[in-house]
Amino acid sequence: MDSSPSVVDTAPASPLRDMQQGLIQDDPDLTWRILRLLNIYRVFISLLLLTLHLFSAVPQMVGAQHPRLFVAAALALLTFGALNMIAVNRRWPGLQGQLTLQLVVDIAVVVTMMHASGGIRSGLGSLLVITVGACSLLLPRRAGALAAAIAALAILGEQGLSQLQGVTSGADYIPAGVLGAILFAIALAGYPIAKRIRETEALAEQRGVDLANLAALNDYIIQNLRESIVVVDGADRIRLINGSAARHLGVYQDNTGTPLAIVSPRLYELVAAWRRRHAGGTQTESAIAAFTGADGSSVINPYFAPIDTRQQGALLIFLEDASLLAEKAQQTKLAALGRLSASIAHEIRNPVGAMSHAGQLLGESPTLSESAKRLTEIIHDNADRVSTIIENVLQLSRRDNTRPERLLLDEWLRDFVVDFCSSGQLPAERIKISSDGEEIEVRIDPSHLEQIMSNLCENALKYGCPNGAADSIELRTGRMPRGGRPFLEVADQGHGIDDADLDRIFEPFFTGRGDGTGLGLFISRELAECNHARLLYHRGKIGGSVFRIVFSDPQRWQNQAARAM
Repeated sequence: MDSSPSVVDTAPASPLRDMQQGLIQDDPDLTWRILRLLNIYRVFISLLLLTLHLFSAVPQMVGAQHPRLFVAAALALLTFGALNMIAVNRRWPGLQGQLTLQLVVDIAVVVTMMHASGGIRSGLGSLLVITVGACSLLLPRRAGALAAAIAALAILGEQGLSQLQGVTSGADYIPAGVLGAILFAIALAGYPIAKRIRETEALAEQRGVDLANLAALNDYIIQNLRESIVVVDGADRIRLINGSAARHLGVYQDNTGTPLAIVSPRLYELVAAWRRRHAGGTQTESAIAAFTGADGSSVINPYFAPIDTRQQGALLIFLEDASLLAEKAQQTKLAALGRLSASIAHEIRNPVGAMSHAGQLLGESPTLSESAKRLTEIIHDNADRVSTIIENVLQLSRRDNTRPERLLLDEWLRDFVVDFCSSGQLPAERIKISSDGEEIEVRIDPSHLEQIMSNLCENALKYGCPNGAADSIELRTGRMPRGGRPFLEVADQGHGIDDADLDRIFEPFFTGRGDGTGLGLFISRELAECNHARLLYHRGKIGGSVFRIVFSDPQRWQNQAARAM
């Protein structure tokens, strides 16, 4: 699917393509808006004239010569304006017909009201200035001049009729002619005004296209940033979220305006804690806590930065995937570890083996005392411990030799429990298997998974069963609620891990017991990561420790392999 920004055509029609055309051809939408305004003008003027006629003292300000004719003309103009609003809204009967109809009605009605009010002296002829001016803007130059000529002839005709009736005199031809000249001048002045309007409309259209393209480009850049960005307002409602952040939070639709507490309750808690902590400051704060992403495997570090000076206002949140940083660090670490392991194999392993063998032979001597035999046992035990550490490091250095296979998790788990109990001489009831019944397929190196599970189960039986053989451990399979990634859990009934040690349990050579090497959990996590899986720890709901392996989606592995071919 093409994710490039949608760019609007940046070449609107030139306003200079034909300067002899009016807005009626260049910009139909603007023409309809002007026609709608003319109707509003008619309704307003007719109501104003009726009010002046009905409520002014005798003789009336307007319509004194023929009151009934004036009222009839004003009502006709009011009715036409009201009904024609409906026609304009429906864009009927077309621009040319609509404009011609309005011009004819205006000239006829205004000249009639002018005649009913005593001719040119009433001043009502000036109402045609608006109509002629609008026509000069909307029609081509010649058509605008024709409209002014028709209006001028109608005014002169009314002046002649009024003179014949004895209402006006021959001297009134001068103001009638002046009004006609004014109408012609307005018609001619409408041409440059219409040109300016077309240029302004074209410029506004171009600016609108530029702004639309800029907005589309900005949105494209934000949505395709590697950095995960979320913007929330002062009420902690989402205002912007890009695709990377949406994947971390398990969002698959536009959540603009949705409260952050609904999308990610944990992130909402961290935002609220940050606001409380920095109620009076303005500085950018580094991540105050991490949370697990929607896929159940990634660890997300949030960073907060206020957009304005108010800590309770809009907030910009950066979400950093700690697993990506850890993966880069691991690549550097493994390169050094590979070089170190080669030296260990030749320089340390063989001498330790020799010491162990010499201590064993010494312990078999019949002349040794009991205290001397105890010392040889210490030599043997510690030599074995060093050999185990060396073997673990060597296995870790060979972690790139991964041979992933598709496994039915429940079937593999049942076979593993049988083998584990048999090799450790454990009763089968000490290890329970819990599954939701779904047939789950994972992709992982079977030998790596066996080593991880052996390590986790040995730790759970050794440190997570305070009542000894009376306690059991539970192995659970299922899928993550968000993302649907398969997981495998090892849960015990112990006291859990101390809070002070939580950040260090996966570090090499860290152990809470004196008899451990401190490499088991470290190697287990490394083996999980080289299979695109994650090993996480959390406390059980009723106590104890839970170590969860979150596997990669097998379908994603297949898609990656297909793209690599």
